[in-house]
Amino acid sequence: MNITQNTTLRTTFLKTKSSQNLRNREAAALIGISEAEAIATCIGKHDNTEVIRLKPDFINIMEQVPQLGSVMALTRNDSAVHEKDGAYLKMSHNGHVGLALGEAIDLRIFYSQWKFGCAVIEETPRGIQKSLQFFDRHGTAVHKVFLREHSQHEAYEKLVQQYRDGNQQPGISVEEKPSTEAEIPNSEVDVTAFQAAWNAMTDTHQFFGLLNKFRLSRTQALRLAPPQFVRQVNHDALKTILENAAAIALPIMVFVGNSGMIQIHSGPVNNIKVMGPWINVLDTGFNLHLRENMIAGSWVVSKPTLDGIVTSLELFDRDGQTIAMLFGVRKPGQAELPVWREMVAALPELTTTSVSA
Repeated sequence: MNITQNTTLRTTFLKTKSSQNLRNREAAALIGISEAEAIATCIGKHDNTEVIRLKPDFINIMEQVPQLGSVMALTRNDSAVHEKDGAYLKMSHNGHVGLALGEAIDLRIFYSQWKFGCAVIEETPRGIQKSLQFFDRHGTAVHKVFLREHSQHEAYEKLVQQYRDGNQQPGISVEEKPSTEAEIPNSEVDVTAFQAAWNAMTDTHQFFGLLNKFRLSRTQALRLAPPQFVRQVNHDALKTILENAAAIALPIMVFVGNSGMIQIHSGPVNNIKVMGPWINVLDTGFNLHLRENMIAGSWVVSKPTLDGIVTSLELFDRDGQTIAMLFGVRKPGQAELPVWREMVAALPELTTTSVSA
């Protein structure tokens, strides 16, 4: 893309964003490009926005984020947005897999999926907004860090300068998203062996190994699982669980992720609001925004572990991609909370009405 083309695209993006009061992701989609491509057109200073390309040294950048103090961490997919306030603590990595194990911000990071990072400074009606934003090779956001007024702004400036890329030319190239991989026919799956392996699990994390071993998508695995361990429930299950958990202050875990990040809330939820198609948790320190009309599959899933059965509510979109997963709060070595298991067991089975809706 030459300078003239980039200028035209940037102008179109910024005009679309301001005239329709859209977020970056929404404005980019409206003009037919990825969010990362839209942000990259703005590298430099333009109007009320400054964008600085960062070196692709993502592990070192993230492991210095604790210096920023209390911030807001945002992870999303096409159907859900997960926001947590707090400090990035206890950060580590093994190869391209990273962890943040703070009390508030709890992350599983898959750096191999990260492609482009930038610092964004924007003038907004609420003041100057500073952030670090990271995207995958398709231009889709994997994670964002937003400074709050009480964050360490001087540390942010130093971090941005330390990892400022030598190339500050606008524009990036992204790869086209591949189509969803077709599932193998059930007839090619050794269902007996798969169900035996499910029964033999001693840790929930072993489930991912089963998917790889038997070449199954997550939803296909649920359809072929031992029937006593899975059942489909109505698509209002999320709302029911959130409201019921809030009513008794039951601590739960809410997982939302994408190819490059999983972000986890552990604790009670309180303020549950439905706004159009969105189910929202609007708590101090934790916000969840999830589009109920994107839920195509809601499953109650039980997995054997050394600590007993662990039960989850798992939500999927029409492509079989995970939207969110909910568990009762527990630590390794602890049994699942009985009240959580009872609450999930009380969810109604899937009905034809729910499917058609």
